Parts: sequence; structure tokens; C-alpha cells
Amino acid sequence: VQLQASGGGFVQAGSSLRLSCAATGRAYSNLAMAWFRQAPGGEREFVAAIWRRASSTYYADSARGRFTISTDSAWKTVFLQMSSLKPEDTAVYYCAADNAMHTATIRFRSAYKYWGQGTEVTVSS
Repeated sequence: VQLQASGGGFVQAGSSLRLSCAATGRAYSNLAMAWFRQAPGGEREFVAAIWRRASSTYYADSARGRFTISTDSAWKTVFLQMSSLKPEDTAVYYCAADNAMHTATIRFRSAYKYWGQGTEVTVSS
């Protein structure tokens, strides 16, 4: 699986932005796709995930209520719709995927085998 993220940019606080991540390769029934982010000087942290088998979505507390993760019907593209953006959302956003996901690990970086190259989001105050 190869992932290509896009959609980052420079926006003002309160704005919205939609990130996309196109995936190549087969989408297995146990596929999970996720977004992580890494702020300057920080660790890569979980933002949101969507799991095909469970038809469920998962969010970090910082993202819940403002961000929405979704996929196209073929599970070839994962989106992250971000609204009410804050300066603390500034980071490089990475998409990730794995074909063997488990509920207990869906929020962990180590659970994802495939990673995109990242797209930068800068939110000015």
C-alpha cells in the first residue's frame, strides 16, 4: 500500500481545511486508515482513524467535534475535514493505513504499517 497525502496549507484560525490521502493497493476488510500529526519539536500523535471492519471512527480529544474522518466508497481515499482550526493544530499531518487492525491498538503509531509523506498545515492566530 502506498499513500499520498495532500490538502495542507496556510489558513487563519477559525478556518476549515480538508486533507486527502490517496491509497494504492488492495483494501482488505480489516483495513484501518488514520491521520496523525507532528507539531514542530513534538511527537507524532494520533488525530483520527476509521476502521472498515467495525464501520467505526475514532478521534483524539483535541479533534473530536471539529474534525471528521471519512473515506470514499472504495476505501481508496481517506479524508480529514478540519473546521474551527486553531493555531495549536499547526503540524505536519500524516496519513497511515494497515490491513490488520485491532481495536486496542488503533490509536497507536506502531499499529500502522503504511505511511504517507505528510502534508503541512499552518494555522495563524
